[in-house]
Amino acid sequence: METENKACCVFGHRKVEEKEKLKERLSEIFENLIVCVNVDTFLLGSRSEFDDLCRDVLAVKKEKYPHIMRVYVRGEFPYISKDYENYLLKSCEKTYFPKRALNAGKAVYIERNYEMIDKADICVVYFKEGYSPCKTKITAMGLSVHQQKSGTSVAYQYAVNKKKTIINLAHEA
Repeated sequence: METENKACCVFGHRKVEEKEKLKERLSEIFENLIVCVNVDTFLLGSRSEFDDLCRDVLAVKKEKYPHIMRVYVRGEFPYISKDYENYLLKSCEKTYFPKRALNAGKAVYIERNYEMIDKADICVVYFKEGYSPCKTKITAMGLSVHQQKSGTSVAYQYAVNKKKTIINLAHEA
């Protein structure tokens, strides 16, 4: 067993397949990371079914391992009220908005993901090559087709470039 505490971030596509199977696999992976790798901090985002699954599984792990810390790294609301913070702290132990994401505009979630990846030793992800979000957009002139780049794809490539340990569960689904 390793002695130095480690951090893990999670990110993935908005939609995931085989949720129950994925939830079971996440439980096994998080258990191993906590017990064998000494991960005690989990950095979580929002906006995807994968994030929601991770949050649910980590809530159960928190009961068994009360020392773990779940940190919600916000991609919205740089400044929040005490009431909203208390609401968020019902499902995590800490929340913050990364300074690097201030004034990032549409890239706020990319900057948030970069923050999580930079602070993590391990990335647990759900990334499918070739996945793309919605390809149609309703404009004032009607429907138009466009190819929006997947935020998960951008984050995954960043993690690869940073030489992070990556556990990609999309290959198992």
